[in-house]
Amino acid sequence: MKRRRFSGLLALGAGAMSMRTMAAGEEIEEDAEQAVVEDSGVRAVCVKDYTELARETLPQATYDYITTGSEDEVTLRENVEAFRRIRLLPPLLEGVSRSDLTTTVLGEEIALPILLAPVAGLRMFHPEGALAAARAAAAAKTVVAVSTSAGSSVEEVAAAAAGPKWFQLYCPKDRAVTRRLVERVSDAGYSAIVVTVDLGERKDADRRNRFSVPKEMLLKHLVDVGHTQLHGKMTYQQLLDFNDQAWDLSLSWEFFDWLRSITDLPILLKGVLRPDDALRAVSIGLDGMVVSNHGGRRLDGVPSSIEVLPKIVEVVGDRAEVLLDGGVRRGADVFKALALGARAVLIGRPYAWALAADGQRGVRNVLRLLEEELENAMISSGCRNLDAVQPGLLQAGGSL
Repeated sequence: MKRRRFSGLLALGAGAMSMRTMAAGEEIEEDAEQAVVEDSGVRAVCVKDYTELARETLPQATYDYITTGSEDEVTLRENVEAFRRIRLLPPLLEGVSRSDLTTTVLGEEIALPILLAPVAGLRMFHPEGALAAARAAAAAKTVVAVSTSAGSSVEEVAAAAAGPKWFQLYCPKDRAVTRRLVERVSDAGYSAIVVTVDLGERKDADRRNRFSVPKEMLLKHLVDVGHTQLHGKMTYQQLLDFNDQAWDLSLSWEFFDWLRSITDLPILLKGVLRPDDALRAVSIGLDGMVVSNHGGRRLDGVPSSIEVLPKIVEVVGDRAEVLLDGGVRRGADVFKALALGARAVLIGRPYAWALAADGQRGVRNVLRLLEEELENAMISSGCRNLDAVQPGLLQAGGSL
């Protein structure tokens, strides 16, 4: 991304110039990709705009599927509100006019500390689904974590874009199918495996809407995973019954011993909320973890991700990389997570909404908007690079 001058940001505050224009007298530089985004007809300037655009675009049941949370949605709301309670306290006159947002995750350099989280059913939001998301992530020079349930095979996503990709593994009960899936992930060039362990959902909206995945998508998903004995002549109920019994929902810590025995890829644990679980993950040699409550989609009433992050970072230290997802809606939220010790964040709903609204261009643009907001927070706080984003930039004693 072309870095904007701080004078441009100042002018923006006065309404004097566009986000994509340099200060007077400077050369205007816009690449072809940006021109495509601006020509898309979608004029979203923040994540919230994409929420509304997705609402207008999607069937109500599909919109509710991605947007709502479990039961009373206490955790869903708290994921967002906990960020709002954290206050920034930037120093003055630090002499910073541009910031470097590059970092590394699991040793791989990326252009910004914002990754695309694994999201199921992306083809329900846009025909290109995970393929569009992977292309947008590659254009932004960041990582896309591809869900087992994304709606496209590991090979299809790998062929769609050359950027860095992780695979989020939902584990079939049939270990032979799991083993082959992991081998395919490695052969396709994915660079890490993310194991999400807070499995399942219980959302009132989905039950009220009688939400279900279309038959064609469910069949493709199961075949893509490796259940090649399934076929289109099966009834929808037969597929539903097969799907209900196909997955291992009772994983234990011993699963990681088995997984490590079949792959050399880095392994991350997604769903960590407790320091003792974080310590155990480190003790068995996992490479990283994602502090996450499944976006408030699983068990309602658990704490927000950002609330528990500092304690996880404290016990893990530098023995594994700690990432966060849940509730990120602004670049300032990314800044706060980094200040509290996260290596990077993952976004899910924001890019799903953008995908629904404008496909690949929407996903690329929502990443760009968050990047710009993060850079603004860094410049305003005197941070030349991400290493400078430290706890001291947050108000001491602020409530999470």
